Amino acid sequence: MSQVFSEETHRNLLSRIPHCTGRQVSEWLRAVEEGPSLVRFEEKVSWLRGEHNLSYGHAKAIIHEYDLRRAARKLL
Repeated sequence: MSQVFSEETHRNLLSRIPHCTGRQVSEWLRAVEEGPSLVRFEEKVSWLRGEHNLSYGHAKAIIHEYDLRRAARKLL
């Protein structure tokens, strides 16, 4: 997992996703979870962009958040 934005930029992007996409972040995280089993970060970003027509920044923010939450689950 790589840090793709500053923490502030990441949070700002996440907060704008519902307005820009019409879907909540939780819905996007579920779409990633249920999507194809891609391994690399950029593959997941490309899939979101191609499949769901997201901007590069929003797709990166969603995948980064997905990776952060997945890593947190592993720690529990």
